[in-house]
Amino acid sequence: MNYWLILTALAASFLLALLLAPWILPWLRKLKCSQSILEIGPSWHKETKEGTPTIGGLIFIIPTLLVTLILSISEVIKGDYRLLMCVGFVTLCGAVGFLDDYIKVVKKRNKGLSVMQKTLPLMLLIALFLGGLYTTNMISDAIFIPYLNIRIHLYYFYFLVMIPFLFFFVNSVNLTDGLDGLVTGVSLPYVISFIVVGFFFSKGNNNTGMTVFAAALVGSLLAFLIYNFHPAKVFMGDTGSLFLGAAVVALAMAYDMPYFILIGGIMYLIEGVSVVLQVGYYKLTHGKRLFKMSPIHHHFEMCGWSEVKIVSVFTAISALGCLLALWGMFYYRYFNV
Repeated sequence: MNYWLILTALAASFLLALLLAPWILPWLRKLKCSQSILEIGPSWHKETKEGTPTIGGLIFIIPTLLVTLILSISEVIKGDYRLLMCVGFVTLCGAVGFLDDYIKVVKKRNKGLSVMQKTLPLMLLIALFLGGLYTTNMISDAIFIPYLNIRIHLYYFYFLVMIPFLFFFVNSVNLTDGLDGLVTGVSLPYVISFIVVGFFFSKGNNNTGMTVFAAALVGSLLAFLIYNFHPAKVFMGDTGSLFLGAAVVALAMAYDMPYFILIGGIMYLIEGVSVVLQVGYYKLTHGKRLFKMSPIHHHFEMCGWSEVKIVSVFTAISALGCLLALWGMFYYRYFNV
């Protein structure tokens, strides 16, 4: 693995995102691409966040894709289909998010795409991505459980299990994007983990492109965080959160490590489950709530936690989850039966 290539990807993406932001932000303001706050959120969000430019995910999406493709051109020429499939997948998921944002800010329909209009294309993209990896023998139908050295073969049920599983996490990343810098901070340890994966756990040099992608994403996210940290000057919108959600699952699946999503993505899991529990409890009890508000970051906000505290705690939990997932991978590599 070329260390300098990875450092170049990280630095180039960081600098490009920093250069792009001062151009993109005025453009978003000119187009009046500002955030409209739903009334179901915390009341003070409407006062403090209303009018903040959105669709800011372009600030990290463009550098990530450009740097990845430029620095990995030799890998692409050699036929790195894993990288091409991942780049195509995350780009198309980001496009679904962009369409949702466009409807919100241009068509002035605050809820954007309907649930089915967003669900169906995302499920289709996940199915095509999984199918591509499977037919090219980049993933198997077995699920590895770390620490126990157990492999469970799902056979024909693989797609029935994995498509909704991956959709849940793509959507959970989207749900995590509710406070200044939250999903960016939570995602950084996760993506950084896959630079570690590329250096120490990839087989041969056939995963260089994916490591470059991870490094480029880390660099651009760090630059974006400068503008997205509290008080946020820009929001990533569904454009950024769906791109990021797709990247979260693509990185793990590219290495055939779905367990990493579950452990390293612990905060996405908690955020998504909190919504499911809240909705289920509300229906079962005919109007009672399990949390003060969901997703769960709003519950802690309603309890009096500051946004900075929530982001700090959630990011720390994400980092611990990633360390645990990396240990599971280390155990599999060196103590696998």
